[in-house]
Amino acid sequence: MKVLLSTAYWPNLHFFYYLLNSESVQIEQYENYQKQSFRNRTQILTANGVLDLSIPVVKQAAKELSKDIQISYAENWPQKHWRAIESAYSNSPYFDYFESEIGKFYTNKYELLVHYELEQIQCVLKILKLKKEITFTNSYQKTPENFSDLRELIHPKLSFKNDTEVSDKLQKNYYQTFEAKFNFIPNLSILDLIFNRGLESIPYLKK
Repeated sequence: MKVLLSTAYWPNLHFFYYLLNSESVQIEQYENYQKQSFRNRTQILTANGVLDLSIPVVKQAAKELSKDIQISYAENWPQKHWRAIESAYSNSPYFDYFESEIGKFYTNKYELLVHYELEQIQCVLKILKLKKEITFTNSYQKTPENFSDLRELIHPKLSFKNDTEVSDKLQKNYYQTFEAKFNFIPNLSILDLIFNRGLESIPYLKK
Protein backbone atom coordinates (compact mmCIF):
# COMPACT_ATOMS: atom_id res chain seq x y z
CA MET A 1 0.00 0.00 0.00
CA LYS A 2 1.15 3.54 -0.81
CA VAL A 3 -0.32 6.40 1.18
CA LEU A 4 -0.57 10.16 0.83
CA LEU A 5 -0.65 12.00 4.16
CA SER A 6 -0.84 15.63 5.20
CA THR A 7 1.85 17.26 7.31
CA ALA A 8 1.44 16.86 11.08
CA TYR A 9 3.12 17.96 14.32
CA TRP A 10 4.28 14.87 16.27
CA PRO A 11 1.61 12.89 14.38
CA ASN A 12 -0.95 10.80 16.20
CA LEU A 13 -1.23 7.02 16.16
CA HIS A 14 -3.79 7.03 13.35
CA PHE A 15 -1.16 8.70 11.16
CA PHE A 16 1.64 6.39 12.27
CA TYR A 17 -0.44 3.27 11.76
CA TYR A 18 -0.57 4.03 8.05
CA LEU A 19 3.01 5.22 7.91
CA LEU A 20 4.35 2.01 9.46
CA ASN A 21 2.13 -0.33 7.46
CA SER A 22 2.69 1.22 4.04
CA GLU A 23 5.45 0.42 1.58
CA SER A 24 5.72 4.03 0.48
CA VAL A 25 4.66 7.33 2.05
CA GLN A 26 4.21 10.74 0.49
CA ILE A 27 3.64 13.94 2.45
CA GLU A 28 1.47 16.57 0.79
CA GLN A 29 3.19 19.95 0.53
CA TYR A 30 1.33 21.55 -2.38
CA GLU A 31 -2.13 21.76 -0.80
CA ASN A 32 -3.53 25.00 0.55
CA TYR A 33 -2.52 25.03 4.21
CA GLN A 34 -5.42 24.22 6.53
CA LYS A 35 -5.86 25.86 9.90
CA GLN A 36 -7.41 24.02 12.86
CA SER A 37 -5.96 20.73 11.72
CA PHE A 38 -3.15 18.44 12.86
CA ARG A 39 -0.83 20.23 10.44
CA ASN A 40 0.41 22.37 13.33
CA ARG A 41 -1.19 20.62 16.30
CA THR A 42 -0.57 17.59 18.48
CA GLN A 43 -2.27 16.16 21.57
CA ILE A 44 -0.57 14.84 24.70
CA LEU A 45 -1.91 13.52 28.01
CA THR A 46 -1.08 15.63 31.06
CA ALA A 47 -2.05 15.53 34.73
CA ASN A 48 -5.01 17.75 33.78
CA GLY A 49 -6.13 15.67 30.81
CA VAL A 50 -5.59 15.97 27.06
CA LEU A 51 -3.66 19.07 26.06
CA ASP A 52 -3.47 20.52 22.55
CA LEU A 53 -0.09 21.95 21.59
CA SER A 54 -0.16 24.23 18.55
CA ILE A 55 2.74 25.77 16.64
CA PRO A 56 2.12 29.42 15.70
CA VAL A 57 2.84 30.19 12.06
CA VAL A 58 3.63 33.34 10.11
CA LYS A 59 0.64 34.57 8.13
CA GLN A 60 1.74 35.93 4.78
CA ALA A 61 -1.34 35.56 2.57
CA ALA A 62 -4.97 34.44 2.69
CA LYS A 63 -4.01 31.20 0.94
CA GLU A 64 -0.60 29.58 1.24
CA LEU A 65 0.83 26.23 0.27
CA SER A 66 1.90 23.96 3.09
CA LYS A 67 5.46 23.94 1.77
CA ASP A 68 5.72 27.71 2.32
CA ILE A 69 4.39 27.90 5.88
CA GLN A 70 6.94 29.50 8.19
CA ILE A 71 7.10 28.90 11.92
CA SER A 72 6.61 31.98 14.09
CA TYR A 73 8.91 32.58 17.04
CA ALA A 74 7.23 35.83 18.12
CA GLU A 75 6.35 34.02 21.33
CA ASN A 76 8.44 31.42 23.15
CA TRP A 77 6.22 28.48 22.30
CA PRO A 78 9.13 25.96 22.17
CA GLN A 79 9.78 26.47 25.87
CA LYS A 80 6.07 26.15 26.70
CA HIS A 81 5.69 23.00 24.62
CA TRP A 82 8.78 21.33 26.05
CA ARG A 83 7.77 22.14 29.61
CA ALA A 84 4.36 20.59 28.94
CA ILE A 85 5.97 17.47 27.44
CA GLU A 86 8.40 17.17 30.37
CA SER A 87 5.59 17.59 32.89
CA ALA A 88 3.47 15.00 31.10
CA TYR A 89 6.10 12.33 30.48
CA SER A 90 9.12 12.81 32.78
CA ASN A 91 7.87 9.88 34.90
CA SER A 92 7.06 7.66 31.94
CA PRO A 93 9.12 4.47 31.46
CA TYR A 94 11.11 5.64 28.43
CA PHE A 95 11.39 9.41 28.84
CA ASP A 96 15.02 9.27 29.95
CA TYR A 97 15.93 7.16 26.90
CA PHE A 98 14.51 9.59 24.34
CA GLU A 99 14.60 12.95 26.12
CA SER A 100 17.63 14.33 24.27
CA GLU A 101 16.38 13.26 20.83
CA ILE A 102 12.95 14.82 21.35
CA GLY A 103 14.24 17.83 23.28
CA LYS A 104 16.41 19.07 20.42
CA PHE A 105 13.26 20.09 18.54
CA TYR A 106 12.72 22.74 21.22
CA THR A 107 16.24 24.19 21.23
CA ASN A 108 16.97 24.25 17.49
CA LYS A 109 15.09 26.73 15.32
CA TYR A 110 13.47 25.70 12.05
CA GLU A 111 12.16 28.07 9.42
CA LEU A 112 9.64 25.91 7.56
CA LEU A 113 6.96 23.81 9.21
CA VAL A 114 7.22 20.96 6.66
CA HIS A 115 10.94 20.48 7.33
CA TYR A 116 10.41 20.60 11.10
CA GLU A 117 7.73 17.95 10.96
CA LEU A 118 9.54 15.68 8.51
CA GLU A 119 12.54 15.62 10.86
CA GLN A 120 10.21 14.66 13.71
CA ILE A 121 8.90 11.68 11.73
CA GLN A 122 12.45 10.66 10.88
CA CYS A 123 13.39 10.99 14.56
CA VAL A 124 10.58 8.60 15.57
CA LEU A 125 11.62 6.09 12.92
CA LYS A 126 15.20 6.26 14.21
CA ILE A 127 14.00 5.68 17.79
CA LEU A 128 11.98 2.69 16.61
CA LYS A 129 14.92 1.43 14.50
CA LEU A 130 12.81 1.44 11.34
CA LYS A 131 13.57 2.48 7.79
CA LYS A 132 10.85 3.98 5.65
CA GLU A 133 10.88 5.84 2.37
CA ILE A 134 9.18 9.23 2.83
CA THR A 135 8.95 11.80 0.06
CA PHE A 136 7.17 15.09 -0.54
CA THR A 137 4.70 15.61 -3.37
CA ASN A 138 5.89 17.51 -6.44
CA SER A 139 2.49 18.98 -7.28
CA TYR A 140 -1.10 18.97 -6.06
CA GLN A 141 -3.38 16.22 -7.36
CA LYS A 142 -7.02 16.31 -6.35
CA THR A 143 -7.30 12.59 -7.09
CA PRO A 144 -3.83 11.07 -6.75
CA GLU A 145 -2.98 7.98 -8.75
CA ASN A 146 -1.46 4.87 -7.15
CA PHE A 147 -1.75 6.31 -3.61
CA SER A 148 -4.43 5.96 -0.96
CA ASP A 149 -5.47 9.53 -0.24
CA LEU A 150 -5.52 10.03 3.55
CA ARG A 151 -5.02 13.81 3.55
CA GLU A 152 -8.47 14.54 4.98
CA LEU A 153 -9.01 11.31 6.90
CA ILE A 154 -6.80 12.24 9.88
CA HIS A 155 -8.35 15.41 11.28
CA PRO A 156 -9.31 16.74 14.75
CA LYS A 157 -12.95 16.99 13.68
CA LEU A 158 -13.11 13.35 12.54
CA SER A 159 -12.99 10.34 14.84
CA PHE A 160 -10.52 7.57 14.01
CA LYS A 161 -13.33 5.22 15.01
CA ASN A 162 -14.95 5.95 11.62
CA ASP A 163 -11.94 4.33 9.95
CA THR A 164 -12.77 0.63 10.17
CA GLU A 165 -9.19 -0.46 9.45
CA VAL A 166 -7.82 1.11 12.62
CA SER A 167 -10.82 1.58 14.93
CA ASP A 168 -10.37 -1.62 16.96
CA LYS A 169 -6.58 -1.57 17.00
CA LEU A 170 -6.20 2.00 18.27
CA GLN A 171 -8.64 1.44 21.12
CA LYS A 172 -6.47 -1.27 22.68
CA ASN A 173 -5.12 -0.12 26.03
CA TYR A 174 -1.46 0.45 26.73
CA TYR A 175 0.09 1.87 29.89
CA GLN A 176 -0.27 5.66 30.14
CA THR A 177 1.45 7.78 32.78
CA PHE A 178 -1.82 9.06 34.24
CA GLU A 179 -3.87 5.91 33.79
CA ALA A 180 -4.83 5.90 37.48
CA LYS A 181 -6.46 9.29 37.01
CA PHE A 182 -8.07 8.90 33.59
CA ASN A 183 -9.59 6.17 31.53
CA PHE A 184 -7.41 5.13 28.59
CA ILE A 185 -7.15 7.92 26.01
CA PRO A 186 -6.60 6.54 22.48
CA ASN A 187 -4.94 8.08 19.45
CA LEU A 188 -2.73 10.67 21.10
CA SER A 189 0.57 11.95 19.74
CA ILE A 190 3.19 9.35 18.90
CA LEU A 191 5.11 10.86 21.84
CA ASP A 192 2.61 9.30 24.24
CA LEU A 193 3.21 5.84 22.83
CA ILE A 194 7.01 5.91 22.55
CA PHE A 195 7.51 7.43 26.01
CA ASN A 196 5.25 4.78 27.54
CA ARG A 197 6.04 1.75 25.35
CA GLY A 198 9.46 2.34 23.78
CA LEU A 199 10.20 -0.24 21.06
CA GLU A 200 6.97 -2.03 21.96
CA SER A 201 5.29 0.77 20.02
CA ILE A 202 5.97 -1.22 16.85
CA PRO A 203 3.77 -4.28 17.57
CA TYR A 204 1.06 -1.95 18.89
CA LEU A 205 0.87 -0.20 15.51
CA LYS A 206 1.74 -3.01 13.11
CA LYS A 207 -0.95 -4.99 11.35
